[in-house]
Amino acid sequence: METTTENLEDKEIIMASITGEDKPGLTSSLASIIAKYGASILDIGQADIHNSLSLGIMFISDQTQSGNILKEMLFSSSEMGVQIRFSPVTKEEYNKWVSMQGKNRYIVTLLGRNISANLIANVSKVLAEQSLNIDSITRLTGRVPLTNDPNVHELTRASVEMSVRGTPKDKSLLQSEFMRLSREQGYDISFQEDNLYRRNRRLICFDMDSTLIQTEVIDELAIRAGVGDKVKAITESAMRGEIDFCESFKRRVSLLKGLDENVMKDIAENLPITEGAERTLRILKQYGYKIAILSGGFNYFGNYLKNKFNIDFVYANELEIVDGKLTGNYVGDIVDGKRKAELLKLIAQIENLNLQQVIAVGDGANDLPMLNCAGLGIAFHAKPKVKENAKQSISSIGMDGVLYLLGFKDSYIEEKK
Repeated sequence: METTTENLEDKEIIMASITGEDKPGLTSSLASIIAKYGASILDIGQADIHNSLSLGIMFISDQTQSGNILKEMLFSSSEMGVQIRFSPVTKEEYNKWVSMQGKNRYIVTLLGRNISANLIANVSKVLAEQSLNIDSITRLTGRVPLTNDPNVHELTRASVEMSVRGTPKDKSLLQSEFMRLSREQGYDISFQEDNLYRRNRRLICFDMDSTLIQTEVIDELAIRAGVGDKVKAITESAMRGEIDFCESFKRRVSLLKGLDENVMKDIAENLPITEGAERTLRILKQYGYKIAILSGGFNYFGNYLKNKFNIDFVYANELEIVDGKLTGNYVGDIVDGKRKAELLKLIAQIENLNLQQVIAVGDGANDLPMLNCAGLGIAFHAKPKVKENAKQSISSIGMDGVLYLLGFKDSYIEEKK
C-alpha cells in the first residue's frame, strides 16, 4: 500500500465501508476518486458472500481534500446502488494496527459435513479468550445443498478457514479447548502456524490400511484363510497400542500359512477406497506433490494402489510365497512404526525437502512416529490414543479433508481440472 509521512498534522485517516450487491467496476471507481485527489490507500480488503459485497478501503488524505473525496465516493456508491459508510481513524489507532504487523499468525480450519453457527461462536470465543484476533474468514468448500436426503448429506463436506493473529496466552489450553469442542460437537478443528512451510509442502506419506483403504488387508486375507476372528482380535489390539506391532505382525502372518496367492489378486481388485482418497491423490499430483505409501501392510496391495493412482513410493512388508502358497513367514525387515518414520525422513532427504515440508497421514498407533516427525501429521479417523498424540486429526469427513488443511479451495480445484 502507498504511505506518506509528510505533514501528517494536516492529514486525516478515513475508513470507507461499502456494502451491497457486488457490481463490476465498483472498486475501480472508488479507487480512482481517491487517486484523483492525491490521497493514499493504507489498506484495502474485500469479501463477496453470495454476491453480497463487503469492501473496506482505508485512506489518508489532506484535510482540505477529504470533503471532496467523501462527496464523490458517496455519489458514485449511490449511482451503483451500494451503501457506503465513513469512519475517522485516529493516528494512534492506525499506529497500533501497524505495530501488530509481524505478530504470530495462525490458521484455524473447521471441517465437517456442515458448519454450524454454534461451532463458529464457540471457536471465536476460544480465540478471543486467548487474545487472538480474527483477520479473515474464508469458506474453502462449495456451498452445502439444502436437502434432507441423508445420502446427499453423507457425502457433503464443509470447511471454513480463519486467519488469526497474535500470541496465545496458553497454547496448550487453546488446543485442549478445540479438542473438547471437536469431541462434543462432532467437527474437526485444526490450529496451525501460518508460516512459509505451510504454503510450501511437497511430500505426503500415507498409511494404507484403514487410511487410503477402508479395511485391514491382513484381516481380509485371514477371512479367506478361515482365521478371521483370531487375526482381527490381534489387529485391533495392535491398533490400540496394547501390543508391540512387530510381535502382532508375526502372529498374524503365521496364521495365513497355506493360503493360495491368487486370493491376493481378488482382494486387491476389490479394495474399498476411502471416501475422498481418489480426489485427494489426483489433486495433489496435479499440484506437484510427491506421494508415498508407508505401510505395515503388504507390498502386493501397495503396488496395486501405486499403479492405479500414480503413487511415487511404496514401502511395505513382503509375504513369503512358495509354490503359490503363503508360508506364514515374511521376507526382509518388518515395516513398523519406527521404520515408517525412518523411511519418511529418507524420502524427504532424497527429494531435498525439510521435514516441515512433509505431511504424514495415518490411523494407528504404529503411525505416530511418522505423524510426529512430519511438519504436518494428521490422524485420520484414528483411535483415541492416536488422536490425542497427533498434531492434527480428521474424523468428520473423508480423506479430502487433507486438502482443506493445506488451504485448497474447491473453486481453485475445479478450475485446475
